[in-house]
Amino acid sequence: MSRIFVTGLGAVSPAGWGVAALREALRKGAPLPVQPVERPGWEKPLRARLVPAPAARPDFLAHPRLRRSSPITHYAAAAAVEATAGFGADDRLGLVLCVQAGCVRYSCRFLDETIKDPATASPLLFPETVYAAPASHVAALLENISLACTLVGDSGSFLDGISLAVQWLEEDRVDACLVIGAEETNWILADALRHLDRDAIITSGAGALCLSRDAEKPWAVELAAITDPHTYSARWTRTRAAGAMRAQLGGAAGELLCDGLQDCRRSDAPELLAWRDWPGERVSPKRVFGEGLMASAAWQCVAACDAVANGGVAAANVSLVGSNQQAIGARFVRAGSGHSHLSTDRAAGVLRS
Repeated sequence: MSRIFVTGLGAVSPAGWGVAALREALRKGAPLPVQPVERPGWEKPLRARLVPAPAARPDFLAHPRLRRSSPITHYAAAAAVEATAGFGADDRLGLVLCVQAGCVRYSCRFLDETIKDPATASPLLFPETVYAAPASHVAALLENISLACTLVGDSGSFLDGISLAVQWLEEDRVDACLVIGAEETNWILADALRHLDRDAIITSGAGALCLSRDAEKPWAVELAAITDPHTYSARWTRTRAAGAMRAQLGGAAGELLCDGLQDCRRSDAPELLAWRDWPGERVSPKRVFGEGLMASAAWQCVAACDAVANGGVAAANVSLVGSNQQAIGARFVRAGSGHSHLSTDRAAGVLRS
């Protein structure tokens, strides 16, 4: 197969707007402050780590398509613009936007209006409730998107999105492909997460990787492998799936592990067990930012690629143990380092020697 390179990164997180802010927060390693989120009818607020307002209003927010769009679209657009800074208008870009909860703010608002009075519920809100809305807006903003898709799933689906991008690149359907994971915060998500794991803190934002076959682009990071998707079932638990993913991904001392741990005993247990013998350095973005669902998966990949490009590590491994679908992993290496002895199957992202 063609060699696939990461040629751009983008991020919006509770640390701020941009990869530099994410990198600095991970370097410090301290959990970011928690803000209250009001729940209707409750005196005690819920907890979340919120994305701060940008230091200056981004120019892209003046685009007509983004005037009524929700925060998830703003985050995805900012990450997309940052990740594609090295590409021109003549490049054929693909777009894979991955979400788990999606456009919850407009969905709640539309449902609230419908319940109060169906006759006056605004039809202008409905287009912003669908999962594909952010991808549509980002495509309109970038203008040179020739192929677009929205994937809905748990956090492991972000690597499914990368596998799809690899397929499009190998089929020469695009010159480069942007893969984005994005989410937004709402009280209903904070409440739902509280029922699943009381120690988890909801957050939001976006992360983006731009993939290309062009090794001459600025970033010297190569996608070495994506494991099989180890899906859950009654006979194949999260613990067994996480162990199978870890065994397939491998890794060695001197490499970096970007895991999904967040100091939540219940949800962390399968991944803790799978990587209990990891000999190298590790970073846990969720411990700093919180549970960002698909955005967290994207941050793990952004952190891995940034560490390879700027942090002096030769290889970084990403471990994604999703909430209800699959455990899947990826490996990124420094281009030309000799570590790129594995490749991705274009259809399923399967490890091959």
